[in-house]
Amino acid sequence: MIYTITLNPSIDYVMEVADFKEGSVNRAEHTMYYPGGKGINVSRVLKRMGADTTILGFTAGFTGTFIKEKLIEEQVAVKLIEVEGTSRINVKLKAGAETEINGTGPIVDEVAADRLISQLDALQPTDFVVIAGSVPGTVPPTIYQTIVEKCKKHEANVVIDTGGALLKDLLVERPFLIKPNHHELGDLFGVTIQKKEEVVEYARKIYEQGVQNIIVSMAGEGALLYSSEGVYIAKAPKGNVKNSVGAGDSLVAGFLAGYEKYANIEEALRYGIASGSATAFSHDLCKKEEVEKLLKQVEIDKL
Repeated sequence: MIYTITLNPSIDYVMEVADFKEGSVNRAEHTMYYPGGKGINVSRVLKRMGADTTILGFTAGFTGTFIKEKLIEEQVAVKLIEVEGTSRINVKLKAGAETEINGTGPIVDEVAADRLISQLDALQPTDFVVIAGSVPGTVPPTIYQTIVEKCKKHEANVVIDTGGALLKDLLVERPFLIKPNHHELGDLFGVTIQKKEEVVEYARKIYEQGVQNIIVSMAGEGALLYSSEGVYIAKAPKGNVKNSVGAGDSLVAGFLAGYEKYANIEEALRYGIASGSATAFSHDLCKKEEVEKLLKQVEIDKL
């Protein structure tokens, strides 16, 4: 089982406006509503790829009900804990450039946080737990550390997709996978990374701290994977980018789905890159058939 944890789920409300004018009445040409949050995105893609996944986290109010109902429609297993308040709505305005306005979420008290932690007692050594996104101010600040400790107790594999000081603090826990971009990798060491050789150098430093797999996205240069099996450079397929929301989450999901299927790091990377690209080329998260069409276009070289 691949569990994902989303502490602050949302409704992602996407509006496409052809000629947006600030201070005026604007009418959207298209509107879409999706259950959102990084962990939820990962689980939605995992389900589409045929992997077993369960969503953990917190929801509240009528917006929380919508989130759960839409996930159930997609046949994604949910064990979201109901708390007081209202789950947030994040507005994604597509009017030439993309603009995001993210709402605030409900307050999660210690009792609710403890309930989530207790759900992890079901973990098995073959399971994965994906910890995605930052810790919102409405949630106990040490919750990620507590989650990782519980995972270690049950020998489950931990995937961390966050950044900044929080990621730096969690590296000592030796997670199975982290996925910084080259800017976030540089931030961990207080440097600016501009060359592929520098990505390799600093990814190696992370690997030497005990992190098992490090995927570093490098914008137009593709992505680098540093692992015990070697160092790989992957070039993404070319296509018309329609959507930037969820591409990184799709990469994580594709990597895990590929790893679960083949137990091979290189194939896992291929699935990850194809999944991230397929989402970027779509209006929503990628579908399995879209990913499979792109697999042969992913070029991977071992350094």
